[in-house]
Amino acid sequence: MSIEYILGIASFFTSVVAGVLGFGGGMLLIALLPLYLHPSTIIPIHGITQLASNSSRMLFSIKDVQWSLLPQFLVGSLVGTILFGLLLVNISSTYIPIAIGTYILLNLWSTRFAAFIKKYESYYIIGLLQTGLGLIVGATGPIATSVLTKQLTCKNQIIATSSMFMSISHVAKIVVFGFIGFSFFAHTSLLIYMVLGSIIGSYAGTKLRSLANNKHLLFIIKLLLSLLAIKMIAAVITH
Repeated sequence: MSIEYILGIASFFTSVVAGVLGFGGGMLLIALLPLYLHPSTIIPIHGITQLASNSSRMLFSIKDVQWSLLPQFLVGSLVGTILFGLLLVNISSTYIPIAIGTYILLNLWSTRFAAFIKKYESYYIIGLLQTGLGLIVGATGPIATSVLTKQLTCKNQIIATSSMFMSISHVAKIVVFGFIGFSFFAHTSLLIYMVLGSIIGSYAGTKLRSLANNKHLLFIIKLLLSLLAIKMIAAVITH
């Protein structure tokens, strides 16, 4: 089976996961890409595919998007794109996953830390970190999702709003990598398969989401976020 078919199917299934749970699909996909792609192509290819996944998921749930959160996140994203874009070539990302994973775990499960950090939590900062770090580590959706999970009570609102945030982050990623010379047109065939798989997966995941129990699903989101955070930390420590 060709790489196009394999990664097209992978994009479909990971997009279904993200459509149901609101996150995790991007991390699953970026974990698979090193098996098939050259390291220099992983993040930009992932960016195009995840833009298709997140933007389609947002459109399929457009009525649930919390647009009031957009301005702050957008401003933070612009600043993060500039800062991390300038430092992209020179920054060492070795210990960044540990910082992200620790933040997520404390934010979700430590009431004392959550109460402390809430005083300083801002969608300006979330936009800066999620979009900026996305240029380096690829999948950063849990940064915003961990906060949205605390502030919103409806799973559809969490997923739709997170999709909006991630769409912005992936647009920034595509612009930056295009600016520094990555040729997306050289990978047109692969991208067509992956984009189509992502959009169809988003539609299927959105339909399947309505079958899930809201209370149970929110707990699953927190649990899987925690597992992903632990995996991020462990990958650095055991490397």
